[in-house]
Amino acid sequence: MAYLSEYARRKKVQCFLERIPKHHNILEIGCGDGWVKDYLKSHGWTHYTGIDLTPPADIVGDIRSWRRLGLQPQSFDTIIAFEVVEHVDCFKDCYELLRPGGTLMVTTPIPCMDWALKLLETVGLSQKRTSPHDQLVDLSRVRYFEQKTIRTIAFLSQWGVLAKAPA
Repeated sequence: MAYLSEYARRKKVQCFLERIPKHHNILEIGCGDGWVKDYLKSHGWTHYTGIDLTPPADIVGDIRSWRRLGLQPQSFDTIIAFEVVEHVDCFKDCYELLRPGGTLMVTTPIPCMDWALKLLETVGLSQKRTSPHDQLVDLSRVRYFEQKTIRTIAFLSQWGVLAKAPA
């Protein structure tokens, strides 16, 4: 794995995962190789579901088809979407899947800096993207959610914790 990607994983554990209460029902969108699941399971979390377009996800499919895939509305306390929302606009789906007061933990490129991330991929310092970044978004302007925290990381990425806004 590329150096910067491995470093980012360690920081995501500190900034996001360690803060999730152990009893929370967690959904991870775009679970990829399963590193978040492995971390959570090995550190005492027991209510985890991962969804992705390809195995080894617990649910294989598109998050926008969550009803057809058997997920229930308002059934998750926390949703994790690391490096996902730049590929697919799923904020409304996250809103519908979160319980009242639920939390969305999201990382995504800063829209105007995506060119720099592409350069880092090209030189092998970060993980190559799996699909185009055609849904770049400023987390401070996301509908359906209230900002708890949004941090800029290395002038390239946004890391946000968003709360489900009241209906």
